[in-house]
Amino acid sequence: MTTSTATHVETRTDLRTRIVGALGPATILAGLVWAVVQPWRITLLHPHDQGFWWLFVEPPLLVVLAGLAFHRFVARPLLEDLAEG
Repeated sequence: MTTSTATHVETRTDLRTRIVGALGPATILAGLVWAVVQPWRITLLHPHDQGFWWLFVEPPLLVVLAGLAFHRFVARPLLEDLAEG
């Protein structure tokens, strides 16, 4: 294998690692931006006549939770496996 091929493969792997590592935080940031841009979606700010599930299941909050779960349970183990390989 030539040096240029090895460098190309290493650069591609590094790019993949960065992308996988950035997906969770980017999703969390998107949920927070969504909550700031459309605050009326978060009924916790004005919970008049709202039931538990209406308050608990908020789309921006679910996006933040999905980003946290992805980062913790998918991205970290995947990045550890990529580092070992």
